[in-house]
Amino acid sequence: MTAANPDALSRALPLMERLVGFDTESSKSNLPLIEFVEDYLNKLNVPFVRVPNADGNKAALFATVGPMNDGGIVLSGHTDVVPVTGQSWSSEPFAVRRDGTRLYGRGTCDMKGFDAICLSMVPEFQRAELKRPVHLLFSYDEEVTCEGPLDTIRRFGADLPRPGAVIVGEPTNMEVADTHKSVSTYHTHVRGHEAHSSKPFLGVSAVHVACELVTELTRIGEDFARVGDPSGRFEPAYSTVHVGTIAGGTARNILAKDCKFHWEFRGLPGVPLRAAVERFETYVEKMRATRLKDFPDTFIETKIEVEVPGLAADAGSAAETLALRLTRSNKTIAVPFATEAGQFQSAGIPTIVCGPGNVNQAHQADEFIEIAEIEKCIGFLRALTQTLS
Repeated sequence: MTAANPDALSRALPLMERLVGFDTESSKSNLPLIEFVEDYLNKLNVPFVRVPNADGNKAALFATVGPMNDGGIVLSGHTDVVPVTGQSWSSEPFAVRRDGTRLYGRGTCDMKGFDAICLSMVPEFQRAELKRPVHLLFSYDEEVTCEGPLDTIRRFGADLPRPGAVIVGEPTNMEVADTHKSVSTYHTHVRGHEAHSSKPFLGVSAVHVACELVTELTRIGEDFARVGDPSGRFEPAYSTVHVGTIAGGTARNILAKDCKFHWEFRGLPGVPLRAAVERFETYVEKMRATRLKDFPDTFIETKIEVEVPGLAADAGSAAETLALRLTRSNKTIAVPFATEAGQFQSAGIPTIVCGPGNVNQAHQADEFIEIAEIEKCIGFLRALTQTLS
């Protein structure tokens, strides 16, 4: 990759400080950050479109540098971050702290660092007289639904240029990731029938039924583990099922009226998003016909919370070919975490994941990014600039 120059780095660091300074936890609005970015782009005469969510309290931003035509490259980054509540930080999480070669702060790695680098490169993109455009897409809600870019994606080829490839800048140590798992999350609610615990035949415990359902989810997960990963690229090498929370009941001596649990399925590429929940529902039907049949006020209800498509390997795609050239690499990697990349690929746009930082530093107290990673990403984007000029 082309080496970063001091000017690019000196532009990126203050921008990162500003972006990290906005508390954009997914439960909060990102509009103050978006307004800052809009002001920055206005000063550089860069056209952009704000794409608000249905409630109007969040927005994505799509900006274009270069000719307003199809076939450009989207640099995609999200603006939301995970919460800091309950974490033991050594310094203020929403302020960048430099310690040697590291920059600490919520989002430095995941992924305001990438957003800041993209913004810092705008003057270089402009000077290059690009033949194909560079698009910047800053989304919201990646940490909870990965649906933040969908309204923008729907406009590609309509009132917005249709890109030729997308680079999602999630932290990969600037390696090219061409595949990741999907993630589907669910809430299951069991309604039982209360009775005195000395006479359990007079009712049905929602807690007992929920525990049987969780046990079945464990069996489903074990079956997926036995199938394994035919590609041999993922760790763990199988699709996974996990129950994250469970709560129910009112007292030790009362058959529980309600119990709820929150669970997820992370599927290998090619495994249907609803593979686990469809098996689960088959078991639920048996429970309704046996454990619940004598109590008409009972039920088992599962609601889909989020479905995020995986990213399937697409050897030789425009995105992969470009990213490997820019990184001067001849191999791709698989990553275990889900991203917005599958949303772009589902819309027929070649997509890869490649960004600065190590995901091991994300989502934890004292999140950080190495300055060397920022420099590598700047070099990557400067090489992209040369390719598009």
